[in-house]
Amino acid sequence: MRPTTPLHRPHPHESARLHVTGGALYVDELPEARNARIGLIVPAGVAHGRVVRIERSRAESAPGIDAVLLASDIPGEALIGPIAHDEPVLAGDEVRYAGQPIALIVGESLEACRDAAGLMRFEIEELPATLSIAAAIAEESFFGDPHIIRRGDVEAALESAQTRVEGELSTPAQDHFYLETQAALALPLEAGGWQIFSSSQNPTEVQQLVARTLGVGRHRVVCDVPRMGGAFGGKESQGALFACLAAIGAARIGRPVKLRLTRREDMAMTGPRHPFWSTYEAGFDRDGLIQAFKVATYADGGFSLDLSPAILSRALFHLDNSYYIPTLRFEGRICRTHKPSTTAFRGFGGPQGMAVIEDAINRFAERTGRDPTSVRVRNFYGEAPRDRAPYHQRIPEPRLSRIHSELSADAEVESRASEIAVFNAGSLHVKRALAFQPVKFGIAFTNRILNQAGALVHVYRDGTVQVNHGGTEMGQGLHTKMQVVCADELGIPLDNVRVMRTSTGKVPNTTPTAASSGSDLNGQAIADACAKLRARLGPVAAGMMGRACDEDLCFEGDRIATTDAERSVPFHEVAMQAWLERVSLSATGYYATPGISYDIEAGRGCPFFYFAYGGAFVEVALDGRTGRHRLLRVDILHDVGNSLVPSIDRGQIEGGFLQGVGWLTCEERIESPDGRVVTLGPSTYKIPAAGDAPRELRIRLLDRAGESRTIGGSKAVGEPPFMLALGVVTALRQAVAAFDGRTASEVELRLPATPESLLRAIETRAG
Repeated sequence: MRPTTPLHRPHPHESARLHVTGGALYVDELPEARNARIGLIVPAGVAHGRVVRIERSRAESAPGIDAVLLASDIPGEALIGPIAHDEPVLAGDEVRYAGQPIALIVGESLEACRDAAGLMRFEIEELPATLSIAAAIAEESFFGDPHIIRRGDVEAALESAQTRVEGELSTPAQDHFYLETQAALALPLEAGGWQIFSSSQNPTEVQQLVARTLGVGRHRVVCDVPRMGGAFGGKESQGALFACLAAIGAARIGRPVKLRLTRREDMAMTGPRHPFWSTYEAGFDRDGLIQAFKVATYADGGFSLDLSPAILSRALFHLDNSYYIPTLRFEGRICRTHKPSTTAFRGFGGPQGMAVIEDAINRFAERTGRDPTSVRVRNFYGEAPRDRAPYHQRIPEPRLSRIHSELSADAEVESRASEIAVFNAGSLHVKRALAFQPVKFGIAFTNRILNQAGALVHVYRDGTVQVNHGGTEMGQGLHTKMQVVCADELGIPLDNVRVMRTSTGKVPNTTPTAASSGSDLNGQAIADACAKLRARLGPVAAGMMGRACDEDLCFEGDRIATTDAERSVPFHEVAMQAWLERVSLSATGYYATPGISYDIEAGRGCPFFYFAYGGAFVEVALDGRTGRHRLLRVDILHDVGNSLVPSIDRGQIEGGFLQGVGWLTCEERIESPDGRVVTLGPSTYKIPAAGDAPRELRIRLLDRAGESRTIGGSKAVGEPPFMLALGVVTALRQAVAAFDGRTASEVELRLPATPESLLRAIETRAG
């Protein structure tokens, strides 16, 4: 590491001070545009129905109301969607979920719009609704064809297995519960132009779909993303709808229109993480090695396709998690239901897939009386031939055994296990347990075309720099990392680099900030732009030092120097001289991830660029009288390569793990029998709070783990830690079993493992 580089060192989040002082500007806090109006969405209110009549005249004539828009008022195309255009901007002849927008009211204030909404009248003929995975399977209500991955003769392998475990698992939905709800501001510009401010992970898709809805070319629309107050995948595709609604409202009245959802509206109108239902059969030999794994998994896709095919694929790709499976058959299908369209969420199907094999291993260990940790370690990927994923991609350098070994020592597992055994023997009502969870997570967009990024870097005459890239900042620290990358590439102080808000007017055709690839893609694009600038500035600096222009130079310490350090000139002086010599101080950069391919028909290919690994030991205490549990201590060792900014990565590991705990233990999304979402806020939907965090949370980043093909040798960190929370389920299962002490007996635990669910599991074992 060079002594003056900011790379691989801890830094504060570039917006941290703004966040805590209230200085950060989000879409809803941007300076009000002149004559701006407010938009309010009117939802349909029924899960499935035929629209017979809508009466809007009284609402239109209400005080302070500019317009009431229906599907027939959309100037361009009325259907949007990230893959298939199957999602109406406003419901037309048919309503397909209870929170579906059916009208947009635009007025002077939110209060005026709400009053007008009460004056609207709807006549909707209710139709039968499909509201569960089971119902969709029975009705054969699916999107598309099955996705199948297979290897070997799984039936024969299951038949010959020493122990055969069968099971089914439902993994629950999860609301994104970002701090900032969905928001958009549409500004009409001169000459038919549009500026859209959107809280979106995908500004190019917003640009594209707004242009489609308005019936104009994409060149007339610029989408800007200032920052987001959280997203977690919920703003990858679903933010576009609200930008389109704001835009059609603004087009109708010729004034800016802002749309921001309340928490209740957001939770009713937007889709959560996909619930999955899976059945499986697993075969093990007498040594506990997995011989065969057969899985059928179903994802509830909701009413429209959204990103469900890619999410289902990633679930199938992660049914193996960290374990080599010689013989397998994985089949997945997407169910069409009359519910909000489920969408991307941290892990993007990976958690739902991993949970299945972890359930199979837990059941095998419980049935045979084995230590589940030893079963997991025994089945790790390793050297050939145990190095091929189900889709036949080679798993290079699996760091799983090393992570387990080092983490076991760090976490003092042997002594703590003995302490827990003594505690449980003397405790009647509270039982403790310690469990290990490994993670192997593939990094890249599985859609090859999305693995690209652009950047635009400006050097000003005073030596300061502006960076534009295609990634969006949602609190995860991407802009901080990109600031560090640029400062390192040009050898200048961190404070001399400013990362600008994301704009399709600066960087076109951006890829969504998702798949944990924001740093990988945009960092390489910025490095490419900076390399072009160094190539231009080098000859200028050489001339200033009286050296040959082809001599290698060092950009470091805010200076450009000869490699022997005998001569150097300040960076800002070189920038000024370059301007005087009419040398361009602006450069674009571009990067495309190599080697990504997958044949969905064959179920084979290389959908990932590399893999990130991690491990966690999780200790819980479970009260058998109330079903409440506490996380006593969590030890995590995570592979982030050579971290670009360790302080940012540690924060991502902490947050990802705890969000995973929420999904698995307390976040229960409930819907009424008629398809309405019931849990519409923190009073009814419980996300983890400070008191739910582990009493001790010890995180270490794996050393000697650089990835040679990535920016700065780093690895993705946004999603992989989420799945370490699966260890909480294993620990809770062990704690449940400790109440009766029976071996060779499986635990029946429904997810999420709420206190009620845990009590049922304890009572079921008690008979």
